[in-house]
Amino acid sequence: MTEVLRRPKTRARRGEGRAAWGFLAPDGIGLVLFVVVPALLALAVGLFDVDGFGNIKFAGLQNFRLMAGDSVLWKSFGVTALYTVLFVPVAFGVSLGLALLVRDHFPGIGAVRAALFLPNVISLVVIGLLWQFLLTDKTGIVSRILGPLGLGDVSWLGDPALALITLVLISVWFLAGYQMLIFLAGLQDVPRELYDAATVDGAGAWRKFRHVTWPALRPTSFFVLVTSTVNAVTGLQAFDLVFVTTKGGPANATSTIVFYAYQQAFQFGRFGYAAAICAIVVAALIVITGILFALTRGGRFDED
Repeated sequence: MTEVLRRPKTRARRGEGRAAWGFLAPDGIGLVLFVVVPALLALAVGLFDVDGFGNIKFAGLQNFRLMAGDSVLWKSFGVTALYTVLFVPVAFGVSLGLALLVRDHFPGIGAVRAALFLPNVISLVVIGLLWQFLLTDKTGIVSRILGPLGLGDVSWLGDPALALITLVLISVWFLAGYQMLIFLAGLQDVPRELYDAATVDGAGAWRKFRHVTWPALRPTSFFVLVTSTVNAVTGLQAFDLVFVTTKGGPANATSTIVFYAYQQAFQFGRFGYAAAICAIVVAALIVITGILFALTRGGRFDED
């Protein structure tokens, strides 16, 4: 009798298991095809001297040893690190603030949300060209608007001290709408009863955010933190925006690591060296992501 009762449960679990694998399969296949295989290929190509004209010669670890003495490469690592340190917290704060502002319904909320998300559906090449036009030295719209404040002569993309900060702000403007939607999804899962209970206890807006909203949003915040870090290092804005607006200049002030790898491969014909750089970047991202997962136990903040 017991065996008869167990059989349907076993079949149901097997069916759920197959369904789970079926849902996971598309992402898994995409991950293998577009992440794992290219990463392994980059590591393999990094062991060779490849000039792009059919000349391939085994170089062993020579490409990796060259990195130690490449001062421009280390500057690019520094630029990427600074870009990440500036971009991730600013984008996080802006997108969370926007999500809180448009969380509750009001007339026209759909249009407001769509307007905030709109930059993310535009090609980064177009966005780069648009901001390059707006930020034209002295004659650009931004210079004309800020002229009365004494900032009309500022070269936002031509000054080495300002170019990277300008790209950070453009990147935040581009990506904040997307991250805002992620936070909105997280906010929808916060039980309304918790806010009602906090109101009964006399909690104000700040205490509700600190003791109700923020704890409930920690898993969502972890996801945003990890994805925005990866985006800052290898995302489209780390290459497309740099390529269109500054070409890595001025004085390599905006030369991110992916842009430097592109230069080595497609401008100097050093495909093996570029592949070795990319392999190191992927390894660094895996280590950083692993540390984040270890510190947060895989994002399970609510477990002791």
